[in-house]
Amino acid sequence: MTEEKSVRLSVPAEPEFARVVRMTAANLAVLCDMNVDDVEDLRMAAEEGFVYSCATRPATCDVSFAIATDGVSMSFSLGDKEPEQSQDGEDLSLVELLLDAVCDSCEVTDAGELVLVKGIGGTDAQ
Repeated sequence: MTEEKSVRLSVPAEPEFARVVRMTAANLAVLCDMNVDDVEDLRMAAEEGFVYSCATRPATCDVSFAIATDGVSMSFSLGDKEPEQSQDGEDLSLVELLLDAVCDSCEVTDAGELVLVKGIGGTDAQ
């Protein structure tokens, strides 16, 4: 994916800020001319990425959105805690399953980031 523009967002790593991340992702998807299904997938990926990030207990969740003609990538900063449960005590296996289902790629990097990529036109067959 070739990056054309980037947007950075820094919010407290607290559940009530999930909507800010979710709505930012949805608005950026619309700017990329994604169809309704892709907008919904990106919105869901952003929310689940935020939940995953919060589970690692960072002080803030820094999200970088890279907007390209063929899709959007999101990088979420991670804390030092190994993510096993969300802040609400939920098992993160559902979060990981959803991310794998709606993203074209989903990985935790050695640099301590969760990187999600959503292309225009749906996910690749996995």
